[in-house]
Amino acid sequence: MIDSHCHLADKQFDTDLDDVLVRAKDAGVTQVITIADTIAEAEKCVQIAEKYDQVFATVGVHPHEAKSWQRGDSERIKAMISSSKKVVAIGEIGLDYHYNHSPQGDQRAVFLEQLTLAHELSLPAVIHCREAVEDIRRIVEEVEPLQLVIHCCTEKWDNISWAVERGYFLSFTGIATYPKSTDIHHTIKKCPISQLLIETDSPYLAPIPHRGKRNEPAFVAEVLKCVAHLKGISMEEADRVTTENTVEFFRLC
Repeated sequence: MIDSHCHLADKQFDTDLDDVLVRAKDAGVTQVITIADTIAEAEKCVQIAEKYDQVFATVGVHPHEAKSWQRGDSERIKAMISSSKKVVAIGEIGLDYHYNHSPQGDQRAVFLEQLTLAHELSLPAVIHCREAVEDIRRIVEEVEPLQLVIHCCTEKWDNISWAVERGYFLSFTGIATYPKSTDIHHTIKKCPISQLLIETDSPYLAPIPHRGKRNEPAFVAEVLKCVAHLKGISMEEADRVTTENTVEFFRLC
């Protein structure tokens, strides 16, 4: 298994990251991708990835932080990418119209700049999309990035099928294990397993039976179990395919 999206630079992991990664390994998680939300966090993600063989990193600015984007941040992102072979994508980037922690215009401008950078550097992009699917689609179709994944996908299939049709990926979290997540269950069933990733988004969104606790990469096994059940395949087959998908998407080999 690979946890394709977690936040190891989060302060909740400051005191026991070694133990967290040992538990992940013991659970069968061979690699994890630690995701950045800010420039400072991106630097920390790269440091973590350089320290642990099984960890890879992304660099980018989350839509919540778009208001803090500064001239030169694209160059800072490029410098981190060139400084470490452990950086495998640009992210987490995108739009969030639910919380609107940054003005929507700022979000769109920063998303466009970072997605364009991913395209120019031939890197995949990790996309955050919340209540903004039409603007995400418009900007994606304008830039036409090499590859992207809609992380923590909670969209109805009819609203997100365009991404799959373009060859992009959808990634699912512990929310899929919640009984009332019927829209997500339907989207998982409709999404070809060849374009599906699994993730924890830890330390957030812990799956059942860990709901209410701090999430961590070891718990991605519960997401895998849910996907296997919804797809009507074995855990082994779901593990093989989603692992191959993640290796291909992030070019880990």
